[in-house]
Amino acid sequence: MTHHFFSLILQNKPKKALTLYIKEMITYLQVENLSKAFGDKVLFEGISFSIMKDQKTALIAKNGTGKSTLLDIIGRKTYSDSGSVVFRNDLKVGYLQQDPVLDDSLTVRQQILSVNNKLARISADYEAALSSGDHERIAAAQAEMDAAGAWDYEAEMRQILGKLRIDDLDKVIGTLSGGQKKRIALADVLIEHPDMLILDEPTNHLDTEMTEWLEKYLHDTRTTLLMVTHDRYFLDNVCDCIIEIEDNTTYTYNGNYAYYLRKRDERIQNLAAAIDKANNLLRRESEWISRMPKARGGKAKYRIDSFYELKEFASRRIDNRKVDIATGTAHRLGNKVIDLKHVSKSFDGRKLIDDFTFSFQKIDKVGICGVNGCGKTTLLNIIMGKLAPDSGVVEVGETVMPGYYRQSGIEYDEEQRVIDIIKDIAEVVILGDGRKLSASQFLEYFLFPPKMQYTPIAKLSGGERRRLYLMTVLMQNPNLLILDEPTNDLDIVTLNVLEDFLNAFGGCLIVVSHDRYFLDKVAEQLLVFEDDGHIRNFPGNYTVYLTQKEDEKQSERRETPSAERKTDTRSSERHKKNFTYKLNVEYQQLEKDMSALNEEKTEIERLLSGGTTDINEITKLSQRMDEILAALDEKEMRWLELEEIRESDNQ
Repeated sequence: MTHHFFSLILQNKPKKALTLYIKEMITYLQVENLSKAFGDKVLFEGISFSIMKDQKTALIAKNGTGKSTLLDIIGRKTYSDSGSVVFRNDLKVGYLQQDPVLDDSLTVRQQILSVNNKLARISADYEAALSSGDHERIAAAQAEMDAAGAWDYEAEMRQILGKLRIDDLDKVIGTLSGGQKKRIALADVLIEHPDMLILDEPTNHLDTEMTEWLEKYLHDTRTTLLMVTHDRYFLDNVCDCIIEIEDNTTYTYNGNYAYYLRKRDERIQNLAAAIDKANNLLRRESEWISRMPKARGGKAKYRIDSFYELKEFASRRIDNRKVDIATGTAHRLGNKVIDLKHVSKSFDGRKLIDDFTFSFQKIDKVGICGVNGCGKTTLLNIIMGKLAPDSGVVEVGETVMPGYYRQSGIEYDEEQRVIDIIKDIAEVVILGDGRKLSASQFLEYFLFPPKMQYTPIAKLSGGERRRLYLMTVLMQNPNLLILDEPTNDLDIVTLNVLEDFLNAFGGCLIVVSHDRYFLDKVAEQLLVFEDDGHIRNFPGNYTVYLTQKEDEKQSERRETPSAERKTDTRSSERHKKNFTYKLNVEYQQLEKDMSALNEEKTEIERLLSGGTTDINEITKLSQRMDEILAALDEKEMRWLELEEIRESDNQ
């Protein structure tokens, strides 16, 4: 749209440009004065905002302010108390809930193909025909796929399933974990290709590789997007609009997460200045009020009304929390923390950890990352003594006092109050610098204000429960802190508090996370799970690791041509001028190799779009395609070098 708009301006056709601009600025969603409460707890009141065509918008608010409920209302899963939600006519909307509800009796294949559209129905018929083995039925289904142009739908469906590692399409939904169900629901909504996507925490239960793929997918697609996510790199790279909900007011920032942070800080500074100014004015007005005679004219009454409005504004509190407490370890930690020596562990014949040796030091901040199912939680359980290794030893220092935050969480007494949970552990929290916080003060620090501290557990949101569980681990003042996916379901405000807390933590920190931003903030070295149970020790944060990994890939691609060019300067000059017999043989072989690779590439493309390949084979073919493209890049580069030498020699 932008290209055509400016083209018309340059052609001196402003009316047509304006018409195009108005036509493209289509409102897909309008939310007006939306309110929702559960009993006496008001989640939000009078919320209004709009989403335009092609806009990619993220919704930011604290846990417990009803983000998921708001999306459920917009996605027609529940109702508001008042207000309206209006979509553009005939708009196809796809909604991924934070905890999606699937039919546990269906197989994965049936779930994926159960969407109500023509292409899905035809693909489902084709899948059923393949399963039947009836050649006539398969031929008829293939003809229907041809006529409807459904092969692209089938190929993209299989690609999305492969990228999200949904491998066994015949598994029954009811036998899957919550994370697997979330990925199936995500695949379901992406495959449907809606005009507008509503996603609630789409990166939960995705490993880093899947998150990066989804990030690119959403960035490249033209689908209009409204989402809630705590992944700040994801926000930065996907979204062009941020809507913040605070104190029942919406603030719209037309930019990515980095832009939002700058503009939000400016807004808060301006608000703080306005509140200071109001307080100065309030002091003068208070003096006037105290001198005001009882007989009041109309003008005086107007000033009195303004005084009370001013007083209300001046009393506003700005929650721009900065961490100002020094945390550390009240319990002394000796030089020996955890030593793992030649540790190995396998499950069902699959080696997760192979001969791993590592020594955790008392001030280490170690991040652990890798794809889902690679063995990260297994490693944590071995460190904690919850699981025995198949071989090797784990030695724990005598002074170690661990705190372990499990991904699975814990069960609470639903009737118990928030402050009772904390007081059952300790009435007073001793910080590393010797200072003390009461249970109530510690709760407030982690965003549980005094009013909320007496709320029953039953009324907490999922994110608030996880925040409370995290507090119960932190407040025990461990000197070894082990966190397994602590960022799941936490809002961005809480994440900022947690990151600052961990940066000030004086003991040994071991954290498993798929949150790249979080790892960059808290981890100073990484343990990266690679193939066949090998764990790589990398000194640096996640962004540095990614940069080095990309450099290594580039180096590998250049390695063969570089080795072939390892000659002295005189030899190189001679090669520039003389197309020798040896180079001619290499040149002809390269042409044969490139031709064979291109044929294989064409065949793989045919198989991927043909619809007859199962998901396991698709994964293998996709990996082989990556290898072919890398090999072609390398061989084409060398071929171009030789072609220059050949042409120079012929001149």
